[in-house]
Amino acid sequence: MTQTAISITNLDKTYSDGLKALDNVDLEVKKGEIFALLGPNGAGKTTLISAVCGIVQASGGRIEIFGHDNIKDYRQARSHIGLVPQELTTDAFETVWNTVKFSRGLFGKPKNPDYLEQLLKDLSLWDKKDTQIRMLSGGMKRRVLIAKALSHEPDILFLDEPTAGVDVELRKSMWKQVSKLRERGVTIILTTHYLEEAEEMADRIGVISKGRLIVTEEKATLMKKLGKKELVLELYKSIEEIPEQLADFDLKISGGGFQIIYVYDPAKEDNGVVRLLESLKKQNIKCKDFNTRQSSLEDIFVQLVEGS
Repeated sequence: MTQTAISITNLDKTYSDGLKALDNVDLEVKKGEIFALLGPNGAGKTTLISAVCGIVQASGGRIEIFGHDNIKDYRQARSHIGLVPQELTTDAFETVWNTVKFSRGLFGKPKNPDYLEQLLKDLSLWDKKDTQIRMLSGGMKRRVLIAKALSHEPDILFLDEPTAGVDVELRKSMWKQVSKLRERGVTIILTTHYLEEAEEMADRIGVISKGRLIVTEEKATLMKKLGKKELVLELYKSIEEIPEQLADFDLKISGGGFQIIYVYDPAKEDNGVVRLLESLKKQNIKCKDFNTRQSSLEDIFVQLVEGS
């Protein structure tokens, strides 16, 4: 049976100005999984992460980290956690090596220079080990934050918008590191605005909106349950408008009039595809090719948030 890494029950957070940032959140994250938390700005993503990490005190509810209450057994609970925050906050005048070494010492871990050396090499930081943080680029500073978070060998890693403002090459490099961590059994919770990352990396997806966790699903299940498909029909001749006889299908013209796009639900037995093809034939609209494509996670995300 897979061990539960994080257990959140009835979690609430209301700030002093009356803002309800978290509203009765329940969530379990299993050891070794990658869980992606998605939501618009102000949805409660960072507040939830901060509450689990003990940075923000919840107004109600319970959080356990590998069975340890994160309030009563704070030290034990926190020792399991590494956090990479959104903001680039670190000692600007300290070197990379000293910063990471100090972070490990904060958790009472014994010295392990070999581990820290390998960690910096994995993050392409080894040649910068004696460089002051202030001299690094934004992307390199982001890597230092990841190194700090991993310095004490945590079982759980929180990545709060880890690749915001990072170039594509650096982003791919970071995700290679995430894959290595997963292979070691590290539990990873990430928030991101790059939905393709969640779609590629995550095992499960949670969508939070207005402080409420509105859905938690296996990624594949979520895609299957809510993902519509598009039928793209390539035409021999371009058309300027959809004939009135086809109005019920809610078609869209694309590709300079040489494409018709039909959105349908593949889970439905009568999804309209056969009827559409028959109707096109009656209207003497000839197709030379067609293909289907799955709605992306971004499409699903927008659909969920709009319906919440």
